[in-house]
Amino acid sequence: MVQMRVLIADHLSEDGINVLKAEAGLKVDVRTDLSSKDLAQIIGPYDGLVVRSATKVTAEVIAKAARLKVIGRAGVGVDNIDTQAATQRGIVVMNVPAGNTMSTAEHTMSLLLSMARMIPQANASLRAGLWERSKFIGTELFGKTLGIVGLGKIGTEVAKRAQAFGMRVLAYDPFLSKDRLQQIDIPMAELSQLCAESDFITVHTPLTAETRHLIDAKAIATMRRTARLINCARGGIIDEEALHQAIVGGKLAGAALDVFEQEPPKSNPLVMLDSVVCTPHLGASTQEAQLNVAIEVAKQVADALLGRGIRNAVNMPSVDAQTLKVLEPYIILGERLGSIATQLSGGKISEVRVTYAGEMTAQDTSAVTLAVLKGLLSPIVGENVNYVNASVIASERGLKVVEAKASRTEEFVSLLALDVFSNGTSGASLSLQGTLSARRQPRIVKIDRYDVEVSPTGCLLFLKNKDKPGLIGSLGTLLGEASINIAGMSNGRDKPGGTAITVVTIDHPVSSKVLERIKTLKHVLDVKLIKL
Repeated sequence: MVQMRVLIADHLSEDGINVLKAEAGLKVDVRTDLSSKDLAQIIGPYDGLVVRSATKVTAEVIAKAARLKVIGRAGVGVDNIDTQAATQRGIVVMNVPAGNTMSTAEHTMSLLLSMARMIPQANASLRAGLWERSKFIGTELFGKTLGIVGLGKIGTEVAKRAQAFGMRVLAYDPFLSKDRLQQIDIPMAELSQLCAESDFITVHTPLTAETRHLIDAKAIATMRRTARLINCARGGIIDEEALHQAIVGGKLAGAALDVFEQEPPKSNPLVMLDSVVCTPHLGASTQEAQLNVAIEVAKQVADALLGRGIRNAVNMPSVDAQTLKVLEPYIILGERLGSIATQLSGGKISEVRVTYAGEMTAQDTSAVTLAVLKGLLSPIVGENVNYVNASVIASERGLKVVEAKASRTEEFVSLLALDVFSNGTSGASLSLQGTLSARRQPRIVKIDRYDVEVSPTGCLLFLKNKDKPGLIGSLGTLLGEASINIAGMSNGRDKPGGTAITVVTIDHPVSSKVLERIKTLKHVLDVKLIKL
């Protein structure tokens, strides 16, 4: 029997390695600590690749992977894998989205307790031969308020443990539907209220354009001087410079950080503060978590290679090759429409209606609907969502999904339409329509009532503006001054001189300062940066 070859390129639990070695149809090699260049040189004969976070699977590596069929990530994040390059080559990328839930929740509580009782500082003092009992007077958790930003699986587990300590829990998560909120026995609040009322604040959101520096200088300024921050999620959710200034200035009591904007945190002044407890990204570093993800990713890779099915794929749904060939452009279109819908609406979606028209009605479109859900949820829950669990996560968050099919379209051979509804709204808060070009490339053709022609890829600026002369010129000048090149532009209006939608494709994301400057341009009503 011809064996398929699997390369394990990062340190993995022996139990996980043994799962792969036990398969008669697989030959397993373990070669760790490889640079991307080294990996590219040896990847050619391998059918499967297993990595953790250290190995970088770049486009150059994938270009050399002539036989590669599946890449398994032993963990959640896949930012060390060029998933776009893998998808273009038809390589399945899979992760283990739930493997570190408990370990991260427990580590959050460990940091919370260590910070409250100054355990690391007291330990260091005692080891230095000192006995400074009066110096390390901590604070109790009982009766205090814990603010949880992001009430997904990890945030929910943290809430349970905090309540067991007698803490009052307050949560902020704008992406939970009204129905889901009614099921959760945890008071919800706006971020401003949570910041003002909490003694401890812990963040459990993915790092997205919306959550980067979510806890910034403005948010910190509303907190109590005795408040403390915890971050076991992703570096960048908390503005580290603002946090440092607040602690040094006596505006905040301290922090506990497991993740940093730059890792390792080279010359990060936060690490040197006595009132800050730090660990080197240990949220998933328990024997149980490492064992769980190693065994699970090994099973997933073996099943995929040996034809037993695909689980937890982050870049393609589980359909047969022939169907995938037909549906793949629509899958890409659906996911991108979903992502745009969430980013434009701010994520407060309670219902999505997916309508297929024209030629698509003859196909089984369930994989496309999953792609829409993955696109909708990815800006909210990040890397934890994939084609397998998208519908489950949607259900957990109370997101209602309605599918419909129409036999014909007015202008296009096929059409995919999304109508999203927010909590408390009777009509659709946003409508998007997309189709495929003659070369089967995804296109957005309508946003609400405005006709457009947009390729949903890269970075896009969505402007709502008055249909008046001069806007395009002033926008182009402003972007030019910021060294941002315009790759394309589409404009749709309801009537001459009325309101319009302008979509600008740009080569690089614009900064928040540039976005604010665009908002001040004459005739601009609103602007949003969309990243795909």
